[in-house]
Amino acid sequence: MSDFRNYVTLVGSMGNNAQVTKFDNGNAVARFNLATHKMIRKNDGKYVSQVQWHKVFAWGNLAQFVETYGEQGKKVAIHGRLINRTYLSNEGTQLSSTEVELKQIIGL
Repeated sequence: MSDFRNYVTLVGSMGNNAQVTKFDNGNAVARFNLATHKMIRKNDGKYVSQVQWHKVFAWGNLAQFVETYGEQGKKVAIHGRLINRTYLSNEGTQLSSTEVELKQIIGL
């Protein structure tokens, strides 16, 4: 059996200030959106930038770090792993979401 790893590295800008949830046990989770840019070629041969959005979350000390030093528009490089979630909407429809669980962050 192969040994597969789930790693992702993204460079972009924070789309919002982190939303931090603090729990009774002292732990915290910070959530924010990260904007990355992809250059695409149009039919006329010119290139335009297309924004792609990524949901990011961090636990514990990383959550506190993001809360203190992260802000909307801040350019960062992040490293983490992809998490796929499935949940039910209020109407009972099954939805899915992919997020990045933050493991490292560097301000640029």
